[in-house]
Amino acid sequence: MTISQTETWTDPGRTPGVTHAPARQPYSRWVSLLVLCTGFLLIVVDGTVVNVALPSIQADLGFTQAALAWVVNAYLIAYGGLLLLAGRLGDLIGRKRVFLLGVGMFTVASALCGLSFSQPVLIAARFVQGIGGAVGSAVILGMVVTMFQEPAERARAMGIFAFVASAGGAIGLLAGGLITEAVSWHWIFFVNVPIGVVTIVLGLRLIAPDAGLGLSAGADVLGAILVTAALMLGVYAIVASDVYGLGSSHTIGFGVVAVAMLIAFVVRQARVRSPLMPLRLFTSRNFSGANAVQALMVAGFFGFFFLGSLYMQRILQYGPLQVGLAFLPDTIAMAAMSIGLSARLITRFGSRVVLLVGLTSISASMFLFARSPLQSDYVVDLLLPMTLAGIGAGLAFTSLSMLAMADATESDSGLASGLLNTTTQVGASLGLAILATIASERTRDGLSRGENAISALSDGYHLTWAISTGLMLVCLAVAAIVLKEPAVSGSAAIRSAQ
Repeated sequence: MTISQTETWTDPGRTPGVTHAPARQPYSRWVSLLVLCTGFLLIVVDGTVVNVALPSIQADLGFTQAALAWVVNAYLIAYGGLLLLAGRLGDLIGRKRVFLLGVGMFTVASALCGLSFSQPVLIAARFVQGIGGAVGSAVILGMVVTMFQEPAERARAMGIFAFVASAGGAIGLLAGGLITEAVSWHWIFFVNVPIGVVTIVLGLRLIAPDAGLGLSAGADVLGAILVTAALMLGVYAIVASDVYGLGSSHTIGFGVVAVAMLIAFVVRQARVRSPLMPLRLFTSRNFSGANAVQALMVAGFFGFFFLGSLYMQRILQYGPLQVGLAFLPDTIAMAAMSIGLSARLITRFGSRVVLLVGLTSISASMFLFARSPLQSDYVVDLLLPMTLAGIGAGLAFTSLSMLAMADATESDSGLASGLLNTTTQVGASLGLAILATIASERTRDGLSRGENAISALSDGYHLTWAISTGLMLVCLAVAAIVLKEPAVSGSAAIRSAQ
């Protein structure tokens, strides 16, 4: 059962010919969207809020540098490995049920993280938190597509969702700095608990239920094992490359096994009667192209967030709170574009044109960062590229989500949502691993040539921004060549498929 074009469900208890009092209206789509975005923001913010607190966690629990990485990696492996499976489960057993289950797991795990006073407990709790994050976030985009089928409304809803997805990282930097400095690192996890509980209560009350297709429509257990293991091994190979190196036998070995399992999964999906991932999705030029563009875009853009914050801390000597404030123009620009203008521009000019403008703005931002001086003045050198990055992200993420989901049928929207999220996670992890490795190599080369540490570090960061500029230009070319403006709206595509 899907949400109708009206704001409420019809009351099945109404008797024809009998006058009733006005029906209660619990299932407002916009209120439901607010609940979904609150749950998603909770998960997205966690990614960067933890990074800011890592030095405090290391000092308090006695982590070595290598062991400290697992506070992040345990989460990423679980999150990246389960997104695709969680998205498909939403289609099969109901997306509302899967969303609430994920937020519940994330909330409980957050409490365990905050209570952790030993290294193994914190790492284990972070793994469970990653599972909850994947289960909760994988189905959200599919729920938005189902709720908002009229093109203009869908563009507005996608804009709000895209703002949460893209600006959550910057919000996490600011929140992490404030909480860590004001209280302690434990509270970056504890604050999730009341927000998670409120999200679950409101979700139970306000989000319309959906029955799902039933497990028999995609009960491919072996396929589920193959794809989950492949993605977990792949993410592990990427995140562990920080220690072993991208070209090491460890990284290449796990990467080859992951790719082999993924190929085996695809072959199986082409042969089984009830596939976990119907391959018909990839016959859509926009769906396949949008996932490729997403991978390239996040590889460059999320590297900008991570390496940009390191540049401000290590070169410009900003504290955690200053770093968060430095990214504020980026966040404000994203909000202005995502929530305010992107929907109007998409309605007027189409998703493809808006995407190309957004990618151009991000490319210009990366280029300006790459050309910034060693000791940059924030107002003179960084404010403009920060603003351009926010404008570009606000336009690009919204329009790309519209293009990726335009041809998804209602029965596959959870899977399409999970796959787009998986592409985002893997692309960001792989891009960051490669860019961080390149930056480190450039810094080592500079030190070996006798450069001082500040100059060598800065050279590494600036090289990665130059590479990110190149990535964004490739992304722009792929989008211009491959993607096409949908001939019909998403709702029309759903109806024709049914």
